[in-house]
Amino acid sequence: MRKKLVVGAAVLILAGGAGATTAMATGDDGDVTVTGQKADRATEAALEATGGGTANAVERDNENGATWEVEVTKPNGSTVDVRLDENFAVVVIEGDDEDADEGSGDD
Repeated sequence: MRKKLVVGAAVLILAGGAGATTAMATGDDGDVTVTGQKADRATEAALEATGGGTANAVERDNENGATWEVEVTKPNGSTVDVRLDENFAVVVIEGDDEDADEGSGDD
């Protein structure tokens, strides 16, 4: 009986470890936020492309031929969406629509 428990626990640990590589969570707006090694690579590429800043979210994306979207607040305070392909190369960097909507009456 004890051997079965040990083997069962080992299988659960291995299965849990395999699933920890990428995790996804769906937000209220339907966007799927991604974490894990590939999300970390997307974050690094996006921050390099923007000259630093803070990554706010990493999502899977398909706009403009992209695979990843990283929302970045740049060092100057502006927020952009960095879209990357499957190899983490920049497809396009766009101003964040939500940021533009919020600031449209303040200028």
